[in-house]
This record gives sequence, C-alpha cells and structure tokens, in this order.
Amino acid sequence: MDLEKLKFRIGITLINGIGNNLAKNLIAYLGSEEAVFKETQKGLSKVPGIGSSLAKEIVNHKEALLRAEKEIEFIMKNNIQYLYYADKNYPFRLKECPDAPLLLFTKTARNLNDGKFVSVVGTRRATAYGKEICNQFIHALAVVPNLAIVSGLAYGIDICAHKAALNNHIPTLGVIAHGLDIIYPPTHRSIAVRMLEKGGLVTEYLSKTNPDRPNFVQRNRIIAGLSDAVVVVESGIKGGALITAGLANDYNRDVFAFPGRIHDEWSKGCNNLIQHNRAALIHSADDFIQLMGWDDALTPKKNIVQTELFTTLSDEEMQIFTVIRKHPESIHVNELSILSAIPYSKLTALLLQMEFKGLVKCLPGNVYKAVLPD
Repeated sequence: MDLEKLKFRIGITLINGIGNNLAKNLIAYLGSEEAVFKETQKGLSKVPGIGSSLAKEIVNHKEALLRAEKEIEFIMKNNIQYLYYADKNYPFRLKECPDAPLLLFTKTARNLNDGKFVSVVGTRRATAYGKEICNQFIHALAVVPNLAIVSGLAYGIDICAHKAALNNHIPTLGVIAHGLDIIYPPTHRSIAVRMLEKGGLVTEYLSKTNPDRPNFVQRNRIIAGLSDAVVVVESGIKGGALITAGLANDYNRDVFAFPGRIHDEWSKGCNNLIQHNRAALIHSADDFIQLMGWDDALTPKKNIVQTELFTTLSDEEMQIFTVIRKHPESIHVNELSILSAIPYSKLTALLLQMEFKGLVKCLPGNVYKAVLPD
C-alpha cells in the first residue's frame, strides 16, 4: 500500500467543490494525484472546470492532507482495504458508471470482480408479504454458483435480504452511508459482523462521517452499480429502492420487481415500475434466473471443443473465445476487453460476428458466454 499516494487520493475528495468526476478530470489533466496538490493556483485555474475559486481551495490544501493522514491511520489500524477507480481491483461494473466514486473503502473477504452480484432492495417498512417473498427468492437463488447479494443494511427489505443470504450461505455485501467506524442502525451490528466472514461492507465515506439522509441517496448508486441486476421486492410509490432502480436503469442494469395487489401501499412502487417498463415482472427466483440467462450455468456441460470447427476464426476471434471459455459462467464485456487486450470499440464488432457464427451468446447485463459444442 503506497500511503503517500493514498494521502493525495483521499485529500482530493476532501476539497470543497471537487466531486468525483471533477477529481478524475483533474488527475487526468495533471498526470497524478500528487501533481494536483503541487500545481500553482494559476496553473490550476486553467484546468477545464476549475476556475479561480476552486484553484484557491486546492492550493489551500493543508487541512485536507492532514485529515487524509488521520484517515490513513484509521485504515491501517483497522485493516481496511481501499479501492481506487484506476486500479485493476476496483469493481469493473461500478467503474463503467459515470458517477462512480474515486475511492471505495471495504471490509470484505469478497473479490468485487468475481462472480454474479444481485442487489435486493425495498421499503424500510417491509410487510410480512415482502419479507416472505425476499426469503423465498434468496433461498431459491442459492443454486446459482458464485453469487453475492448486495443491499444497504437498512431496516426492512435490506436487512431481510442480508439475513436470508447468511441463512443460505450466500456471501452478502452491505453498502453503507457512513464510514467504517460505525454501524448504522446499531441494531444491525451483529448481522454486519457475520457478513464479514464471506461478504462484507463497502462505503465511499471516511470515518467520522455521520449517516445523514443525503448519504443514503448517494450510496444507492453504488448498490446499483456494483450489481448485474437489481431486484425490488416491495416499495411504496416513493423511496430509496425506486431511486436505486432508476439508477440501475441509467446504468443499463437489468431491473426486476415483484408485483403486489393494486391497493397495497407498499406494492405501488413495484407495480409502477412494471407498468412503465422500468422493471421486468418476476414471480420467483426461477423467473429471474431464466431472464438473466443464468439457467445454463446450473446444468453441467461437457467442456469439449472441436478445434476443427474454429479453423475459420481470425487470431483475434480465437483470442476472445479463449478468454470467454476460461469464464464458463459468463464474463462482462469490459472485463473481456481488458483480458483480451482488445479495445472495446473493436471488441463489440468482433463479438457480433462471433454471435452470428454461433460461438458466443450475449446475456442481459452485457455479459457473454461461450457456446460449446456437445
């Protein structure tokens, strides 16, 4: 862990008026995090989007770096991992979201790039119906290999989803709206501790950050961005779950909702999502698995490739196919681009050709899997 570099990375997030996107632009323009703090006020004012007032804020950075040093002490003392948006271990699904945080802080045993991630969200005022649906859904999802359940550790459907995942031995991640020095609400501490064994906690916030209302709205984009799909179990006509679903739609994630009776207060949000084609209607985990194209992964298949079938493939197509075959469940197109060292724009055209040849299959969520011959 390069602590000096981390100091500057944290420091940027502490400058008033510098959000995630502007921070990324600054770093790209000046070449490094450290260069941002060493640039003159005149030089900073010339950076697109900065101007004289923000340049002055950056130059007067002493307090930001002192606070960053204290945060590093907390990170080291508590064995917290940090994920920087330009690093390979930063979640690739989240990285493709335009408003992804510059830094994530985690306490987790889970690789955030490994496996399938499903966000399960809903109202904090969950009814018995909602809790039953949540428990049944996650219990049935246990057949999906290498699965993780994501939610927000809040009251209602969130904590129900985490508990159901733990009870079914599924790793579960809680995206929290404060630092890793506290658990909110405190009554969920014991669940959070159990989650650390195979799942864990994720946040963009530093220690000593209060769980203020705006933070919960902000953290919803991480719940949406981390996952392959978002499932809304139960929701009123307004609420955080609908914000998460809206963000997931913006990020081109698959969104699903369980319907309810038309007069039930806490089913109106789900029914509205379905009515306006903002979510696909599901009745069960079987529906969800089938719509996601994950049912193929539940049936063992022979790992046999008849080489003579691929003699017409170009070198690049064979390179792509080789990488996809190493991920029998599926692989996201962004990760495929990295592993195959083929630019995204070129890769998508090649994948389309390979689909026409019947060699690969595109699944919801912009993921691909090989079509292996019998």
